[in-house]
Amino acid sequence: MSDIRVRFAPSPTGYLHIGGLRTALYNYLFARQNGGKFILRIEDTDRTRFVEGALENLINSLKWAGVEYDEGVFLDESGKVVEKGDCGPYIQSVRQSQGIYDEYIEKLLESGHAYYCFCTKERLDNLREQQKSDGIIPRYDGLCRSVSLEEAKQRIANGEEYVIRLKLPVNTDIVVEDLVKGKIVINTNDMDDQVLIKSDGFPTYHFAVVVDDHLMGITHIVRGDEWLPSTPKHVYLYEAFGWDTPVFVHLPTVLNKFRKKLSKRNDDVSVDDFINQGYTAQGLVNYLALVGWSPEGNDEILSMDELIKQFSFNRVSKTGGIFDRDKLNWVNAHYIREMSDEDLASKIKPYLQEAKMIDDAYPQEKLNLLAATFKESLDRLMDITEQAAFLFEDKVEITEEDAIEYSSKDHVSDLASAFIEELSGIEEVDLEFAKTVMKKIQKQTGIKGKDLFMPVRALLTGKVHGPELVNVIELLGKDKLIKRLEGLK
Repeated sequence: MSDIRVRFAPSPTGYLHIGGLRTALYNYLFARQNGGKFILRIEDTDRTRFVEGALENLINSLKWAGVEYDEGVFLDESGKVVEKGDCGPYIQSVRQSQGIYDEYIEKLLESGHAYYCFCTKERLDNLREQQKSDGIIPRYDGLCRSVSLEEAKQRIANGEEYVIRLKLPVNTDIVVEDLVKGKIVINTNDMDDQVLIKSDGFPTYHFAVVVDDHLMGITHIVRGDEWLPSTPKHVYLYEAFGWDTPVFVHLPTVLNKFRKKLSKRNDDVSVDDFINQGYTAQGLVNYLALVGWSPEGNDEILSMDELIKQFSFNRVSKTGGIFDRDKLNWVNAHYIREMSDEDLASKIKPYLQEAKMIDDAYPQEKLNLLAATFKESLDRLMDITEQAAFLFEDKVEITEEDAIEYSSKDHVSDLASAFIEELSGIEEVDLEFAKTVMKKIQKQTGIKGKDLFMPVRALLTGKVHGPELVNVIELLGKDKLIKRLEGLK
């Protein structure tokens, strides 16, 4: 087999979709496993749907996820779009402006595999409506198939608007061999004469993708299964040009828990959504790899190197993969727990600052302690603001049933008084004080066990369960501790 070359070829019509990231990831894993090349190409022939900033977001999202590509479109240090590689340009609109597609459409016209179509939008709309009312699947009726090349060129010279269509053979089976879906046979009588060049001169996806994949030496086309119905047209184009057909791999759709395709209306779908919520790159990538693919063993926590080693299209599901947020949270929590306290502190800091809980003057030692205190309970980085909120409030509301019960016991005021007495003898709360104060209160009051720890925790946090009490005492500090205890002694 020739050197493997795969590509991820999105359109800059919005921010990178979670399903798109999975497609890019599978391309990347396959290329790295086989010592091949992974290319990023931008398919922007539909200029009406172009979204400003989408290209930059795409590149940054792939970089964040650690999905590295070898050729294509990059951002330089100044944020400017640049291209690297020997098969450029890697942006279709640039390729179109350089006339790359002109040569190949001329070949199809000359060989009779394509034809000029002069049908107006009004005629096509009327045809579609008539076919619908007749219960026929709407498709072009081939009116212009009989227009000769000479007549077509004369009509173009006269100023008639046109598109160029693929001229499919009649009643011919086209076979697609797909590594995931298996063998697929479609008859041309059930297909449409696809537009290859639009009236604005831009190539359609179906034409440009074939030309570009061939010229860039793509050996395996790995993409979402929404492109499967179009693949027979692409296979026929390869045959029409006399080119070798690449291997096709159509991936199952990423579905939500209701087994519906992920949608912006009902689901978080962009990679940015997950970045903003505080998912780690390792957690999201590890989990995404498992949505539609399964490793041979039982391990579900897999590093990028382990994914590269184990990945195989043989174990990709034929049906849609369910995106399970609970499972994602479980995987992500593993990677959060693996962080050092210092690393986690730097990552939770922006969330705490945005919530106005801390500012730049907040001591780094305390921030590190905060990270260590909540590390075991975080599924996402953003969870820190909810879990740590009680530390930054002036007053804690005790609403939990057990906490109300323990904070209402007869000896609670004695505990509060004893705690305040210990605080009055120090300048500030440090680790030594936090570690020893409960023993001192026990000795002073004679109260121990649950009757000691549960009421104190309830007074300080509003709950009877939670993070390490020693850490809570140190994080609250002297003034906040006294405030919370004074109202209840």
